[in-house]
Amino acid sequence: MPSILIVDDEEDIRELIAVNLKREENYKLLEAVTGLEALLLARNARPDLIILDLMLPEMDGVKVYQTLREDPRTKNIPVIMLTARGRLEEKIAGLELGADDYMTKPFSPKELMLRVRNLLRRTNPNAGMAVVEAGAFSLDKNALKLLLDGEAIELTATEFKLLLSLIESPGITQERAELLKKVWGYNDLIQTRTLDTHIKRLREKLGAHGNAIETVRGVGYRFFED
Repeated sequence: MPSILIVDDEEDIRELIAVNLKREENYKLLEAVTGLEALLLARNARPDLIILDLMLPEMDGVKVYQTLREDPRTKNIPVIMLTARGRLEEKIAGLELGADDYMTKPFSPKELMLRVRNLLRRTNPNAGMAVVEAGAFSLDKNALKLLLDGEAIELTATEFKLLLSLIESPGITQERAELLKKVWGYNDLIQTRTLDTHIKRLREKLGAHGNAIETVRGVGYRFFED
């Protein structure tokens, strides 16, 4: 049974997340109100995932996250940052710290559950498998090879990494800045057409399956199994 630590000083937010997690699956849930309490629970219980608010009493979420990553007992626990801060530059800052995902309040419980499920799937022991499959797509992460309907499709290393990033979070819109960070390592809010150019080439190579990569106007891209 996966265990999830919910860290937020707002009781209604903790309750909202807990209710939806219990409805989603039989998760074991832990709750913390302060940053120091979160660290203690994380070290003792070793949860499979932490949902961490950044605005916390005693110790803010950023410091909690940095402390988690410095501790060998907790450094590999995946973290979803949850905060009322909605500005893009603050989201980028959170991702630059190394957070596995980031959501802003108010949030869609359904989307949060989807992100939790995807992140647990990527980080559980089975996620170490070399082959990722989604519908007609089969990606070999070791060989950087794509099979589409059983046929090999030649991709560059960057195209493969971009497609893999999208497929590993099915149905989730990934913002342009997030993809630029994950695929190219860009840390600044730069203006570039690199992402759009690669998406165009990738769609062309995918042929009839190119529409599995959807454009979310003004935001970014997402993958849906076709």
